[in-house]
Amino acid sequence: MHNHLKRILTLVLAVALIVSFVACNTVNTKSVTSAASGLSFKPGTYTATAEGHGGTMTVQVTFSEKAIVSVKVQQQAETAGLGDQALQKIAEEIVQGQTLAVDAVSGATDSSEALLSAVADCVRQAGGDPAALQEKKSAVSAEKVERLSADVVVVGAGASGVSAAVAAADEGAKVILLEKTDIIGGASNLSWAANFFNTSVALEKGMKGDLNKTVADWIAANHWRVDAAAVRQYFSESGATYDWLAKRGYTTTFFVMGNSPLYLLPPYETRQDLLKNMLANSVEKRGGQVITRANAQKLLTDKNGNVTGVVAVRPDGSSLEVSAKAVIIATGGYAGNAEMVKQYSGFQGPLGGLSQNVGDGLKMAWAVGAEVPRNIGIQMVHQTLTNATPKLKKQFSPFEASYPLMLCYLPNFMNVGPNGARFRDESAVLAADPAAITSVYNGTYHLVIVSKSQLEMLESKGMSVLNIPRLPAMPPEFYADYKAQFTLENPWKGAEKVLEAMVANGDGYKGNTPAELAKNAGIDVETFTQEFKNYEEATKTGLDGDFGKDSKYLLPMGKGPYYAIVAVVNNLGSVGGLTVNKKFQVLNQQRVPIKGLYAVGLEAEGTLFSDAYTGMGDGLGYAFTSGRLGGTYAAKAVLKK
Repeated sequence: MHNHLKRILTLVLAVALIVSFVACNTVNTKSVTSAASGLSFKPGTYTATAEGHGGTMTVQVTFSEKAIVSVKVQQQAETAGLGDQALQKIAEEIVQGQTLAVDAVSGATDSSEALLSAVADCVRQAGGDPAALQEKKSAVSAEKVERLSADVVVVGAGASGVSAAVAAADEGAKVILLEKTDIIGGASNLSWAANFFNTSVALEKGMKGDLNKTVADWIAANHWRVDAAAVRQYFSESGATYDWLAKRGYTTTFFVMGNSPLYLLPPYETRQDLLKNMLANSVEKRGGQVITRANAQKLLTDKNGNVTGVVAVRPDGSSLEVSAKAVIIATGGYAGNAEMVKQYSGFQGPLGGLSQNVGDGLKMAWAVGAEVPRNIGIQMVHQTLTNATPKLKKQFSPFEASYPLMLCYLPNFMNVGPNGARFRDESAVLAADPAAITSVYNGTYHLVIVSKSQLEMLESKGMSVLNIPRLPAMPPEFYADYKAQFTLENPWKGAEKVLEAMVANGDGYKGNTPAELAKNAGIDVETFTQEFKNYEEATKTGLDGDFGKDSKYLLPMGKGPYYAIVAVVNNLGSVGGLTVNKKFQVLNQQRVPIKGLYAVGLEAEGTLFSDAYTGMGDGLGYAFTSGRLGGTYAAKAVLKK
């Protein structure tokens, strides 16, 4: 079992970065010393490759006799407007600073770290020592303090922070927006769709929801352990947010999933510019500022404990002190802080959200007396991932490499936990929330069991043999590069060969018998073999006595060998951490507002959920809506409207 958990941690690292280097020829063999670093180089041009978030990138670095002359990304497949901008920024900083001690651009960490690794490889090829270039320079301006003032300061420039800043500025407030990274938009740049209730377009299409019933059902589903007023406010106000965004140029597209309306975000490559335009037309137009690379660390308070501003630190070590009548925290939670996630929730799976969200805003608020809510451990667990996918994509086509991943989204295959026992009706995988939450409740990982006989059926007729109502409920970005092949009828050619490669790569297990499979997978042999026997009997009788699984999904195991696919769940972000009232004021231990302090977005979203995120697009819907409302309330309070 210990070895298996090591493999789980390997996936966590794989989600962050998979790097491989390819050396190339040099131009000159003369060694010189860089004036900036004292390193000895062989001048010339060098090339290396690395795996970024979107695929392989090729980097070319040219050295002069005294410095790194240029860093050029010749080939890359990063997200337009996010990953590609991160690469450009990192390349510029390497050349300008003659250093590899450059912080990864959060929100595009995979891309940034891949580029830095490739440049380090080029340094080695040139005879240099990357470690020397990676040493952090001393904070030469640590004692320098710049002081600014505003009516409202917003910390964090994601969807909620931008919305809060724009709304406050529209009320007439002078706003300063602080962002620790170079990127505007945060997790919204990577997201898919938002939920807004009873929008103008939904009403036009005759899809009016029953507000009272929706709110009552939501509260009951969360066992009444929510802020009922906050739930009602969200559903009452989110429809107006749709029009508010559209009026400012951030247009979302109505579509229907199942029986529910959702709103597709603008194209990925346009989102950051759209948000920047919103800020330019409101915050900056009214005398405010948007300041990036300013990492807020401490809230300022007066003798009565009222919040009066915030202190941020810049990359050179200097401080930025912003005094304000109101501070709005919109820092995106703490999911990027693995220790905090483990402490509050026990979750140890991979992070699919943003690595910069490490709890800065929460810690600042807690330090001035904010309540730590009882449900702080909620995580936005959503998609299922497999250890196998990254390596298989180097060996097979994207469609073939995704066989193990797709199997994890299909209801026909036996799922077992770390102890070898089944833990759910596998049809839970047909929807994101039940799939993720049941897995996380079961343990750090689960195994999907598939037989040679079942693979042969897929190889012959594809997923059409499975009696499933629709394609696997994977996010569109998962199958974007094989969308044409992603059909129920398309045969899974070479499926067994792919799973054999998965096992050979150390990302899955195989056994000629159930007992052998259990032994190889490190799970309890007796438990698994009994569960296997029970499940096989259920496939014959059509009666699943343990979980009541629909007989149409009970696919016979048939002959071996048998394979176990390692599956884990992706964490998109933490939910909650601060208690707020309907005006988004942060409450202290006595549930009394801390004057001058507000919170929106993920930090405040714990008011909607009891112990698990169960929304569909509500993370973004709430981010935009809480930001709009929180910014409005804060501005009106400080301007005494």
